[in-house]
Amino acid sequence: MEMNNLHSIIRPYKPTDKSAIVSLFRFGILEHIYPAFFKAMSHQDHIGVTLSVSVAGYVLGGSSYFQAFLFGGAWACLVYYCCHEIYQSHLNRKLELEMADIQANFLDNQDNKFWVLETEMYGRTKVSGMLAVVGAKADVLNADNAAEVFQLIVSFQKRRKGLGTQLVEKAIEFCKEQGLSCLAVEVSSPQTAAISLFRKLGFIETSVHNNTHSNHLFSKLARINVIRMEKHL
Repeated sequence: MEMNNLHSIIRPYKPTDKSAIVSLFRFGILEHIYPAFFKAMSHQDHIGVTLSVSVAGYVLGGSSYFQAFLFGGAWACLVYYCCHEIYQSHLNRKLELEMADIQANFLDNQDNKFWVLETEMYGRTKVSGMLAVVGAKADVLNADNAAEVFQLIVSFQKRRKGLGTQLVEKAIEFCKEQGLSCLAVEVSSPQTAAISLFRKLGFIETSVHNNTHSNHLFSKLARINVIRMEKHL
């Protein structure tokens, strides 16, 4: 592929990619904190709470605008903390489990696959994306011949060039070659671009839940849901 002097290839993961992939993975998870925070704070319920606590601060502070701002800011900080903890805990869990040993968890298992997107522009080569597929567990997908997208990430500078679509299509092709009948993915509700991408590729929403593997109160205050999408092959 070539776009404005940008060349890209999708290839299997190599051990020498570990540092770049972990850095990309960390960014790809934590970048959702701010969108999640702004999405939560723009919800009518949170707008109401923000106004209420600000008014309470104004009254309790003896008509103090500073106290009103302080109370409202404290509420916003609490919501941001919840968003941060949800994605940070998710990142920590993945780094300790699947990403701790990519060789054993992906390369040594024929049911799993790990691809790296490598781009070259003006002679400079860089790891710019990743996608991994995990062989299904029947109790997770309720199907014996299905797989799940572990993580899709494209670096911020290389987006809107069709690279994410190419990675997903690579995964779909792999699943078909393996004789699988379904590919599933879970994304958090603030990931609107990813949701749109999967929809365009034929994935449909099958369920929504708020189990972020973090404190239930955090999920409730952050108003983050997990959307499950599946594509039948």
